Amino acid sequence: MRIDVEAFKVLEVLVEEGSFAKAATRLHKAQSAVSYQVKKLEQHLGVTLFNRDQYRAELTPQGRVILSEGRRLLQHLANIEHLAGRYSQGWEPKLELIIDGALPMEPIMCALKRMSEHDVPTKIQLNMEFLGGVQHRFERDKADIMLVKDYRSGPSYHPQALPRITSVLVVSNSHPLATQSKISLDELQQHVELTIEDSSPEKTMRDEMQFGGDKVFYLSGFIMKKNALAMGLGFGWMPDFLIQDALKSGDLVEIDFIGGSRFSFTPQLVSTLERPLGKAGQLFTQLIIEEFAKAQGQSQSGLG
Repeated sequence: MRIDVEAFKVLEVLVEEGSFAKAATRLHKAQSAVSYQVKKLEQHLGVTLFNRDQYRAELTPQGRVILSEGRRLLQHLANIEHLAGRYSQGWEPKLELIIDGALPMEPIMCALKRMSEHDVPTKIQLNMEFLGGVQHRFERDKADIMLVKDYRSGPSYHPQALPRITSVLVVSNSHPLATQSKISLDELQQHVELTIEDSSPEKTMRDEMQFGGDKVFYLSGFIMKKNALAMGLGFGWMPDFLIQDALKSGDLVEIDFIGGSRFSFTPQLVSTLERPLGKAGQLFTQLIIEEFAKAQGQSQSGLG
């Protein structure tokens, strides 16, 4: 015989009311039905739950432990019912996001913070990849959304443009390139280039802004690249939002390259029609677009 979960609710009310008669009134049951339900639970568990020698309905030590566990079970069941109700309203159980490491994290974190304020029942998983690794993981894991610098489009993909991001070609102020002017490609290629490694297993995507020299250090993220630049290991492109303070302080210097020291790209928020977004995905899309626009506005006002 399985445990009657409702019996734990009866136990809870019985303890709160202090008598079988009052508990029966509150539960809208006959007193004999309440007594029977408790007796049946005791027989099933092989434990005496109540000390019936007392005037008030008083739990035995074993009964106190059983009631404590029963309350946890009732709360767990209530949570399941709550989640099921939210899911039936269109909230997905899980939302998986793949983020390109070249994108700013602050607006993404702000969007996630706002998601939490909506009491969303959806579990959210965020993973970071680089270059071709973003789309590779998006497709491999059948993720819901990717925020990506570049990707191979397809008929089922639904992209939404985010504000443009500028990358700057920089070097440490202690590096020989920091004091040179009108630097040619040949001169640039004499020095170590620092670049980000494609995180996909096939390594099929090469950074299109690489300079093609023989001296290249491949790094696994922009924080590592920023540290390497600061140490004077080489030169490289960096998203401007990561190096604004270093440029202002003079720790990093924009290289005077004749081919140009800045380029911009338009990142995309991409979902796929093969996996339509539920309420959580739609809400996150709305919030992330708002937060990126807000961040762009703040950046432009700061420049002004």
